[in-house]
Amino acid sequence: MVAQREPWYLTIDEWRELERSSHDAKHEYIDGQVYLMSGGNANHARIASNTLRAIEDALGDSPCNVYNSDLSVRLSETRYTYPDVSVTCDEGDQGDRDMVQSPRLIIEVLSESTEAYNRGKKFALYRECPTIEEYVLIATDHQAVEVFQRTSDGWMVYHAHIYGPGDIIELASIGVQFPLATLYMRTTVRERLED
Repeated sequence: MVAQREPWYLTIDEWRELERSSHDAKHEYIDGQVYLMSGGNANHARIASNTLRAIEDALGDSPCNVYNSDLSVRLSETRYTYPDVSVTCDEGDQGDRDMVQSPRLIIEVLSESTEAYNRGKKFALYRECPTIEEYVLIATDHQAVEVFQRTSDGWMVYHAHIYGPGDIIELASIGVQFPLATLYMRTTVRERLED
């Protein structure tokens, strides 16, 4: 999803009421500021859908659950986002919940309008959430995936695992692997930038 960076201010209760009553729009909530989320293009939607399916298939009978951008993720008491894909392994994040409380893995599909935000401020917000162990960025201008991990020494911000065409992606936080190619099925995303 694409965040429009023109915030307005609400209390957390006002934001929750807005989300309950807004059937055609979603809004991220960051420290009192509300940001309207807008849709992406067909490649973006297909990559997000393919990613969700690839992870779900790879998880098998794992207790972890994969969610799309319809479900918000609680990063703290004052921060709620709508990542393209989130994974939680907490039993409390099932059923009639309206948000993921304990995200383990967050995935964002990049677009021209969101790349700087997803790499910068949003990544900083995700790093502050104690339950998130991995953060994944999926390119849409060519076939590439970056996986950032939290280690015992902190986040490996400058040492991401970078995957390209022909590679098998490994997501250690949930113990799964799958081919990068599955994320780009039925898209028009070129393999390499120079193509």
